[in-house]
Amino acid sequence: MGFIGDVKKDFTTFTWVLIAVAIVLNIAVGQLVSMLKLPIFLDSIGTVLVAVLAGPWAGGIAGLFTNLIWGVISSPVAAAFAPVAMVIGIAAGFCARYGMFKNLWLAIAAGLVITVFNSVVAVPIRLYMFGGITGSGADFAMAYLLALGKDLFGSVVVTVFTSNVIDKVVTAVLVWGLIKTLPERIHARFPLLASAES
Repeated sequence: MGFIGDVKKDFTTFTWVLIAVAIVLNIAVGQLVSMLKLPIFLDSIGTVLVAVLAGPWAGGIAGLFTNLIWGVISSPVAAAFAPVAMVIGIAAGFCARYGMFKNLWLAIAAGLVITVFNSVVAVPIRLYMFGGITGSGADFAMAYLLALGKDLFGSVVVTVFTSNVIDKVVTAVLVWGLIKTLPERIHARFPLLASAES
């Protein structure tokens, strides 16, 4: 009952509204970054915010739905990375539960933890489904590493980790900053913020 109870507790009506807003934010920012061919993604700010406010399972759902919807709308590549987006939300939620959004340095550490879990899931997808090339700005790094004579697996690992470490640290820091600006009534609605900040 503990796990089921945790899951039910994470999903209030307000949480579902927050997930919907997060999905729109993720897709809008992610699409902009994709069009600009930037070497980072910034498509999981909403996911991490939901995870910190409402818990790992809500964060996981926000990430999963973001990529599935994005895949239907415009980017089949995004749909393929739906498991990665889900893992980002789950990892961020557990980081919040262990107080890793208390201050700037812990938020940076949370970004690193999220990157590790993200990379474990993303590397096989990028490697085996796309041969290392996904059409993102990170492809430039892939091409550079391959031109240096690195093997495909090593190039994918380095590209995924380096592009995501910057992205997830920036995302975690942005979310930490956003949380600090939230009004007290929002803090009262989300008990998880107490462990994230206390």
